[in-house]
Amino acid sequence: MCGRFVSTTPPEAIAQMIKAVNPVPNVAPSWNIAPSQQAMAVRRHPKTGERHLDLLTWGFVPHWADDPNTERKPINARAETVAKSPMFRAAFAHNRCLVPADAYYEWQVAPDGKQPYAFARQDGAPMMLAGIWDVWQGEGGVRLRSFTLITTSANEIAHPIHDRMPVIVEAGDWSLWLGHDDGDPGGLLRPAGVEILKAWPVSRRVNSPTNNDAQLVEEVQR
Repeated sequence: MCGRFVSTTPPEAIAQMIKAVNPVPNVAPSWNIAPSQQAMAVRRHPKTGERHLDLLTWGFVPHWADDPNTERKPINARAETVAKSPMFRAAFAHNRCLVPADAYYEWQVAPDGKQPYAFARQDGAPMMLAGIWDVWQGEGGVRLRSFTLITTSANEIAHPIHDRMPVIVEAGDWSLWLGHDDGDPGGLLRPAGVEILKAWPVSRRVNSPTNNDAQLVEEVQR
């Protein structure tokens, strides 16, 4: 699974990178984004077809949910079942998104407890994680835009730490994933190449979402 991630690249830089046309969201850098919090997501606008960079809530609530306060809000969807799951299949078909992340965290089971690791691109660029989104609408015009991240089997870099990893979409595939180009988006639901990522152990302070500072991504000795 993927349960925490880092987002520190300024939204202006992300917007320029993905050619978003809407006003840039006002969001502070975070070294410890947790479920139920908001994060940037790149979407193909359902009406105009243009790329938008918006803030969405992490924890998927489908549009048909009765009450988001009582619904299960999955933070991950499995690549193997996302296209067929009753919870996710409509969003996978029509509402795919990219979630910028400068790193993500995963935990390795160790004799002295779970040890967190950070994963980031070797080239230093932000990762674009594959996600799906939906909009729940309530009475009085209340709207909740939410997303979940899609995970797949771990590659050789990630597997010693965890058996799952988020799907990372490369720049050449962004248009296909977002729906600008025709093709099979399911073909992108694969582990990242081993040359893409690096991993290192980090402080267990990351275990608490109340901790949020740049020291969380610094390497620690094991």
